Order: sequence, then structure tokens, then C-alpha cells
Amino acid sequence: MTESTWQKSTYSEQGSACVEIARTPAIVRIRDSKNPTGPRLTIHPTAWADFLSQLPG
Repeated sequence: MTESTWQKSTYSEQGSACVEIARTPAIVRIRDSKNPTGPRLTIHPTAWADFLSQLPG
């Protein structure tokens, strides 16, 4: 599998540690920006959309 393009939230401050995501049509990868080579969570895009829908707006 090729490396994805990782992105931080627009709410993240420059230089702060946060969660990063990489999306493809088939999967969403999630990692800790402090440990980019560490463990990654991989979920289905529907699960990601469900998660986002539960966040306060």
C-alpha cells in the first residue's frame, strides 16, 4: 500500500501535537502526529463520518 497524504485539522495550532488523518475512498488512517511511524488506526470511511457527526459543531 502506498503512503497517504497526511493532514492535520485546521483547528490545530502550528507546532502542536494532534491527530492526523489520511483518506482514500476505501479507508481512513489515523495517527498521532508526535509519533508518525507508530501505530495507525484504519477505519472505514462510513465509521469516520459517523464519528465526525457526533462531534459538537
